[in-house]
Amino acid sequence: MKKLNDKTKKIIKRVFDIVIAIFVVLFLVVVCLQRFSGNKISFFNYRMFVVASGSMEPKYQIGDVLIARNTDKSNIKVGDTISYLGRKGDLDNKVITHQVVSIEKDTDGKYLFHTKGLSNVIEDPIVYQDQVFGVVKHKMVLLSFVYKIVGKPIGMFLFVILPIFYIIGSEIIGVMLEKEEKRRNKE
Repeated sequence: MKKLNDKTKKIIKRVFDIVIAIFVVLFLVVVCLQRFSGNKISFFNYRMFVVASGSMEPKYQIGDVLIARNTDKSNIKVGDTISYLGRKGDLDNKVITHQVVSIEKDTDGKYLFHTKGLSNVIEDPIVYQDQVFGVVKHKMVLLSFVYKIVGKPIGMFLFVILPIFYIIGSEIIGVMLEKEEKRRNKE
């Protein structure tokens, strides 16, 4: 097998860098859009949430990143974990992720969900079907790990700020070296 020449290696590295940058930018756009829209925007019927309390331990830990899929409310079953927007008391305007313990219908035929955190003693206030964002489908292990690290100041510095400076610095140095090489080749 032939060895790759320097030009091909540079092209491969540049394509790889671009793909990683696009992935990071898209991820940040999704997170920002969800945050700033109050989770009103979903992407292909999926939303991402971060566990903020220990109410679902041991199944989900604080800092776990969960993916919930918008599901027809008639398909939600007892035992499903749902994410919803709280409306009463301490839960008002907070995204809650708890397990469905029972389901009823009101006089209009709309679903009412009884939910509870696994480690909670008491049930949540009734959850109306229009409060439900979706059913939790997946725990993102890698993103959960990253979120738990980046959520701390030292983690943010080591895994976000330093890499950004490294990428910018290496690009600047690369451009400067290319210019210098072109200048020398002209002489």
